[in-house]
Amino acid sequence: MASNANTALAGVHRLDGLTVAGTSWRDRGQGLSALVACAFTLLQLLFVGPHMGLGWDETVYVSQVSAHAPASYFSAPRSRGISLLVAPVASWTSSTAMLRVYLAVLSGLALFLALRAWRGLFSARCVALGGALFASLWITLFYGPQAMPNYWAAIGALACTGCFLRVLEDGADRGALAGVAVSAAFMTWMRPTDAVWAAAPLLVLPLFARPRRRLSLVVALVGGLAAGAAQWIVEAYRDYGGLLRRLSDGSRIQGGLGWHVPLGDQVRGLAGHTLCRPCTGPLPNPAVTAWWFVLPLLALLAVGVAFLAQRPPRPARTLVPLACAATAAFPYLFLIGYAAPRFLLPAYALLALPVAHALLHLVTEPYGRLRPIAAAVVALALAAHLAVQFTVLHTTVERTAADHRAWSRTATELRRLGVRPPCLLTGDQAVPIAFYAGCSSAATSGSNANSTPAAITRTAALMPVAHLGTPDSRPPSYARAWIAHPFEGVRIRVAPRVAGKGRG
Repeated sequence: MASNANTALAGVHRLDGLTVAGTSWRDRGQGLSALVACAFTLLQLLFVGPHMGLGWDETVYVSQVSAHAPASYFSAPRSRGISLLVAPVASWTSSTAMLRVYLAVLSGLALFLALRAWRGLFSARCVALGGALFASLWITLFYGPQAMPNYWAAIGALACTGCFLRVLEDGADRGALAGVAVSAAFMTWMRPTDAVWAAAPLLVLPLFARPRRRLSLVVALVGGLAAGAAQWIVEAYRDYGGLLRRLSDGSRIQGGLGWHVPLGDQVRGLAGHTLCRPCTGPLPNPAVTAWWFVLPLLALLAVGVAFLAQRPPRPARTLVPLACAATAAFPYLFLIGYAAPRFLLPAYALLALPVAHALLHLVTEPYGRLRPIAAAVVALALAAHLAVQFTVLHTTVERTAADHRAWSRTATELRRLGVRPPCLLTGDQAVPIAFYAGCSSAATSGSNANSTPAAITRTAALMPVAHLGTPDSRPPSYARAWIAHPFEGVRIRVAPRVAGKGRG
């Protein structure tokens, strides 16, 4: 009899009072999350692809650690976290394909670790579904393999909030406490101001915890935020005239922080516009934007489920990430006058698990005839949602890749004209094309202003210099006498010294 009992126990593992033959809920949960993370990586490689050239902002971040081109001007709002993240690849190879594969794999691993931070807070299938909802957005798939900080700030916010809730419920969970500090530092390392907004509710919650737990949470969270921001703050005093000056310059570059409601630009951005500053033209087809308007309703449903369901997780597990999502989204919905879909990635990540819990409740809780109806409606809605996301992703990738190929062709034409490293470019699109050409870039006005007309003129006597403009644009005073070369909608004006060498 004892033998039979031992045999039975050998095939059954227990966790939190739940049993599953042959495996534990913990193992099953990790398996589901790992499956989502692997699918996320594969979808990036299939639908975004490793051969899409670097975008404007990517060239700025990658140039800081790459030997392919001189470092681009690093404006006040930027942080060096993403530059250091790509350094293991970008520091020794100029292969964009290798960088894309590296980031796709790393972003999948990061998603798995962030979902793992929520184990025990929601069911395994809820965590996996939440991860899938976030990972299947065209915005997430598009920016996962890019050298951009927004996805990584979202991952840090998701992991930090999950670890924070685990410590709030179990002060003895030292692993979760370390997770709060590490993920807060990582989030701030990527985007310091975003991290403060996303963590704002977490800074208040320890006031309602037990005294000993309160101190450890505050130390971990504040210490992590400070550690992540340390380099950015030191750099502010070294290169930007102080912290307040850097924040002021960052606000100016973003058009001046104040009361704005760029909802129209946000909605237009959902059609695949990576930056709306502003976007013009009609609003997208409602089928493309419906999910964005449904999302707040699902968040409200998640709140109702948290309080009214028969066996819900503790309401804080839903309310806290929703509060963090709201504060993370607030500055981009109300304080800046333009929009980019990637800005809201931290909010989408934080909304994903409560929304997943609400959807699972709709599918599993109704009784009788309502259950299959609810399941069918949710399944059809998710299928339509996925179809929209991948359609927008396809068009966005195609358009972006075409723009990047045009930059590459312009860089090739510049080399044909004699503009070869060491060299300097100014004018429209000078920052990304300079990276493609291996040149430096300079601007005398705007958010990337880092030079003067006199300095550019002096440089033209020492190395190849060219100005990029449109056929109808008026060239700056220093370039008006330079020789013009029309090329694919770009008017390249080459400093005479270089033009002569290019012809000879």
